[in-house]
Order: sequence, then C-alpha cells, then structure tokens
Amino acid sequence: MENMAGQKPAVVIALNLSVVLLVLLWIFPTLGLFVSSFRTGDQITTSGWWAALFPAEQTLQVRAQDPDDFRVDAGNGVFVVEGNVFVEGLGDPLPIDSWGTSSRAIDAYQVGETADLGDGETMTLAEDGSYIWQGDDDQISGRAQRMFINATVPPDFTLDNYKFVLFNPENAEGMAKAFFNTLTVVIPATIIPILIAAFAAYALAWMDFPGRALLIAAVVGLLVVPLQLALIPLLSFHNYIGIGKGYLGVWLAHTGFGLPLAIYLLRNYMVGLPKDIIENAKVDGATDFQIFTKIILPLSFPALASFAIFQFLWTWNDLLVALVFLIDSSGQTTVMTKQLVELLGTRGGDWEILATSAFVSIAVPLVVFFSMQRYLVRGLLAGSVK
Repeated sequence: MENMAGQKPAVVIALNLSVVLLVLLWIFPTLGLFVSSFRTGDQITTSGWWAALFPAEQTLQVRAQDPDDFRVDAGNGVFVVEGNVFVEGLGDPLPIDSWGTSSRAIDAYQVGETADLGDGETMTLAEDGSYIWQGDDDQISGRAQRMFINATVPPDFTLDNYKFVLFNPENAEGMAKAFFNTLTVVIPATIIPILIAAFAAYALAWMDFPGRALLIAAVVGLLVVPLQLALIPLLSFHNYIGIGKGYLGVWLAHTGFGLPLAIYLLRNYMVGLPKDIIENAKVDGATDFQIFTKIILPLSFPALASFAIFQFLWTWNDLLVALVFLIDSSGQTTVMTKQLVELLGTRGGDWEILATSAFVSIAVPLVVFFSMQRYLVRGLLAGSVK
C-alpha cells in the first residue's frame, strides 16, 4: 500500500519541505535588507522590518530652545522658554503617547502634565507638542532641557538612503569607483578560469594520455585545500615575478583558487555526454579542437553557466583575496566589500545607510543569479546519473 501509484514516499515530502525551508531562509534576510534600505534609522532601531507597513511607537529625543537666546523674564525672578517640539526637531505633528525628561523614565508623564524638575523648575508638554519650561535665572540658562517623546509614528519609506549612498559627493565617488573596480576584478576572474577549465575538463574526460587518473585525483584533492594556506606564498611569488599587488595578480589568484572546482564540475558533465556523438565526429575526420569547440562547448553550456554563477558570486563577495592581492594605500583599486568595511567604520550607527549599501552590493549578484539559475541545477547534477 505504501508504494501505490499516486502516493509520494516520505523521503520525497521531507526533501521538498527541506528545499522550501532553505529557500525561505535565503529569502527572508534578503527581503529584510531590501525593506530596511528604505526605512529611517529610528524606525530600524525601534521595530523589525516585518512591521514596516504598520504604525510603530518610537522614542524621539529633542531639546528645548536655547535658554540664553529664547528665555523671557516673566517677573518675580521667573524665566520662561516656550516652543514646540515638532517645529524644532520632530518634523510633522505626531500623536504623543507619553513623555519624560530623564532617560531612566522616558514615559513618566502624560501629555498636559507638568514635570517637576526640582527647586521650582518645571516643564509642561501639551498635546500639540508645545511646551513651557520655567524656573529661576540659574535654572533657565546654559544647556537646554532634554525631553523624550513617545509617539506613534506611521510607516515611512524614503529614498534618501539611496541618494546618500549613490549620489552624495562624500560617498558616491567612492562607491562608484569601488563598483567599477569590482567589475574589473570579477569579469576576467570569471572568464579566465572557465576557459582554462573547459580545455582541461575535455582532456580529462575524452582524451587518453599517461597520468590522467592521477591528474583527476589531484584535482579532487585540491578541492579540500584551504585557500588561506596559499595566500602568503602566492603573494611572495607575485612580488618575486614583478606583478605585485594589482589586477593581474588578483585575476591569477582567483583563477588558481577556482580551477579545481571548475575542472571537476565540467569534467563530470562532459563525461556524461553521449559517446556516440564524439565517435561519429572523429569518424568524419574532426579534430579534438573541432569537437571541443563545435560539439562539447555548446552541449556543456549548463555546466559552464553553473560554474560562472559560483565564480561570479565568490569573486564579487570576496574580501580576503582582494585585501591580499589588490588593495593599495591610495584606495584606487578598492572593491565593494572593502568600501563597505570602510563605511561600517565611519557610519557604524547608521543602520539605514549600511542596509542600503549592502543591498546595492548584492544587487548585481542577484541579477546574475536569477538570470542564470535555470542552468544551476542542471550543471550541479551533471554526471550524477549515468
């Protein structure tokens, strides 16, 4: 009964649920980053991205007007400062839920109540945001009184984050330069290993020569070697032959680190191609180069696209290899990942700017992935079933 037609085995159901779970685990952070990139910093710190479409209570901080410039003598030694919190710092009027004058009691008072600040000094906040601060000559002077306003803030989406990241003079030039520097690294570092690996994979799959099995074993062994082990020796070799820190060095480094996976993936795919096609081509007098360029490459496009996705994403998101083989003191070759690290150092508290910058950084990989993802599964499953 368990194997009747129309019934799915439990393992298939479990596999489908696992795939759905993995997809959701990937989508939710990306969606959250996208939504956060359009929110203000205050909204990000007070509520999660999933609450972006609903009003949220926020604690807003504002100070009264400068007492030395705006205080008024009310007589009998009493001085008064009047103003409105929405005019001075909070923007559009909001429904105030509660307020306070100390960070330890930000909701101590309701609108309309008077806060006793001690020694006769008082602060009154009305529902429309207007306030009256009064006290003697010593109290109404120096630093302005601070107030914490708890208000229900409606959803607010803005393009200011993207304007700052992409068009602000103090940041846009660095981001634009980093974007083109990253493309300069990624495009050759994706094409070069594919070209080399395609030739090597064809030779290992369809050409007989001494030591072929050992080469295949060596390629498989190189898949498990951490790239960190080769960074310093490879950099020393680059300096010795004179290419030092530059684009050529980082292209060769990415090529070397990506070749084992590329050869392994493409070789498995090419081995699974029909043998009769290649034999018939040889009977018709085709050379190995003609077979490779006119038959193998067109048929191997899914595997080529699959590796191109991996290599592009890896090199685009890479920081370690870029720091070792490319970054210089002048910053002329700074890539996107390094630019984001610098932005994190200078604007570590501006979560909205960091979210926007991160989404700008992943926008290109997302486009590449979704445009070529239909080839990904076909390429990964290459050679698994004969």
